[in-house]
Amino acid sequence: MAAETEKSLMTRILAGLGLTRVGTTERKTVTFGDGSAITGSLFWSIVGIVVLVTLWVMSARFEWTDPEFLPGPGSVWEKYREVALEGYRRVTLGEHVRASLSRILWGFGYGCLVGIPLGLAMGLSNTLRGLFDPIVEFFRPIPPLAFIPLVIIWFGIGEESKRLLLFLAALWIMVIAARSGVLGVKLSKVHAAYSLGSSKWQVLRYVILPNALPEIFIGMRVALGVCWGTLVAAELLGAQEGLGQMIWVAQKFFLTEIVIIGIVLIGIIGVAMDVLMRVLEGWLIPWRGKG
Repeated sequence: MAAETEKSLMTRILAGLGLTRVGTTERKTVTFGDGSAITGSLFWSIVGIVVLVTLWVMSARFEWTDPEFLPGPGSVWEKYREVALEGYRRVTLGEHVRASLSRILWGFGYGCLVGIPLGLAMGLSNTLRGLFDPIVEFFRPIPPLAFIPLVIIWFGIGEESKRLLLFLAALWIMVIAARSGVLGVKLSKVHAAYSLGSSKWQVLRYVILPNALPEIFIGMRVALGVCWGTLVAAELLGAQEGLGQMIWVAQKFFLTEIVIIGIVLIGIIGVAMDVLMRVLEGWLIPWRGKG
């Protein structure tokens, strides 16, 4: 039993990495045009990473670029060990990571908490869609960084201003994703549910929400990426700790190794969070891509 549980967990983790599909026992014969049959290849994923690192090593060894602008992996690794042991500007690396994660999870979490119900409501109600659609479409194209001067005037340069920027980065994406998910539900499924005597609540619970979940999860993954992209600028607002703040201060003193360390850590954490989202998606939406 323990072996089967371990195998099942491993299968779901691989599915989260995009290397297999939960519930598939064999690969489909038709792959072109069938996105559910494309699983990715661990071999080629490793090849891509190896090629990238090899080019980086060769660039440093043969001095294709100035080491001051692109230091080699060895130099970056030594600086990482130094920062991991001693910290940077009296703040440990763990504290930088925790500060950034806290801000990301706060802004992203509240963006989902407000955006998903609002998007669902807009997809279900003509009145609410008419009321909020102009507002959403007005603010959606505006990058969150454009609100920095206004946020500073309202909230100063404290923690609230940083979290608000990340909240705005996630909010409109989640509203649109949830709204699109509801509008994408096939009307035939709704009619079938009503013909079987379902109530409005049952239709929402068993038809609309399950069919909207794929769009919502896509929106969540996109919103996470946008939040990470906004983080560096958000942490310019008087932050004393955080990966974005570390990168910004390091570039002013031309400490390229620390800049690269911050970028790599953001990338690794972002990939890890995306993998967790894929695993969660595989658990909650096992029927996706199966008709």
